[in-house]
This record gives sequence, structure tokens and C-alpha cells, in this order.
Amino acid sequence: MSSQLELMANSLYNNIVPEMWNSKAYPSLKPLASWVNDLLLRIDFLKKWIEQGIPPVFWISGFFFPQAFLTGTLQNFARKAVISIDTIAFDFKVMTESVNELTVRPAVGCYIHGLFLEGARWDPLYFQLTESRPKELYTEMAVIWLVPVPNRKPPSKGIYLCPIYKTLTRAGTLSTTGHSTNYVIAVEIPTSKTQRHWIKRGVALICALDF
Repeated sequence: MSSQLELMANSLYNNIVPEMWNSKAYPSLKPLASWVNDLLLRIDFLKKWIEQGIPPVFWISGFFFPQAFLTGTLQNFARKAVISIDTIAFDFKVMTESVNELTVRPAVGCYIHGLFLEGARWDPLYFQLTESRPKELYTEMAVIWLVPVPNRKPPSKGIYLCPIYKTLTRAGTLSTTGHSTNYVIAVEIPTSKTQRHWIKRGVALICALDF
């Protein structure tokens, strides 16, 4: 048995994703059993996309490289509107409907789901960011509509600019494409509190948890 196979056998025994697989895969902190289940869900997501056509809501956590998907969404709008992609930015609308209720794609942009809030939670009653409940580390975020808008001016108040990370590590390296291996994008979430309030709590959206 080679040293690589021995390391793989030890990893499988300890419910850890083998380094041989990890080096070729997407960033993940999940143990082996959860990692395999997650991989199967990603395959199923792409399979349904191929067989049934473009989904009305995209599972952003299921992409290997979500930044490319977001850039593609902007490019599609730029081609349709015949304007420069450099002048387009996303507007963000949190939806009241659930994933199952959204059965039709939006006219522009895209719906995304599959994100988890850390350090806060989404209040569907008051439709804003609010404090976490006791002993509640992560909560599921509502569906977000990403709307491409030309020459957009971001709001100065009433929102929290919340970063999205692929994993709970929140750290990454700069890849050859110029993108971070962990940071995805920052989205605007409605809130009645200041940016500073949520920054102090370290509030962020996470694509995949560690269990």
C-alpha cells in the first residue's frame, strides 16, 4: 500500500475527507459523511438543470465557483440591454415567498437560496435583520433576488452590507482569476440598525456549514 492510499484509508476511518479528494474539490469543512451527501445534492441540482431546464431559483451553495455564475448573470443582462458590464451592479431584494412558491424565473436577474446567516437572523414578520435567538448559531436566509441595474447608486442607510463566504473559515487566498477562494459577494439586507451594529457581531452569510 502506498503512503497516499494509507492516508486515504485513515481519513475514511476517521470520517475526514481525504486530501486527494479535497485538493480537487470545492472548499468545504464538512465531515466525510456530510460531504458525500452534499456532493450528491450538487450533482442532483445540476442533473435537474440539464434535464428540466433552467431552474426558477438557483441553489448558489451548489456551485463550484459561484462568482462565475454571478458574473454570467450580469453578462446576460449587459448583452440583452446592449450596455457595458462595467456599468452594471446588483440590486438586492429579499423575497417573501419560499423556494417552493417561486415557480417562475424573474424577468431580469435571478433568485438565489441556500445561504445561512451567522450572528443574526432574518425576521420574516418585520422583514429585516434581527438578533439571533439564544443558542441559535446559524439560521436559514430567505430567497434573495439579484437584480442587475445600470449605474446603480447603493443606499446609504437602512441596509447592512453582508458578505457571503463559501465556508465558516471566512478566509481564502486570491486565485488566478483574481477572485477570493472563499469570499463570494456582499449583499444588502434591510435593517433598522446601523452597519456598525452588525459588523461588531460579525454577521455574515455562509454557503455551507461544517456539519
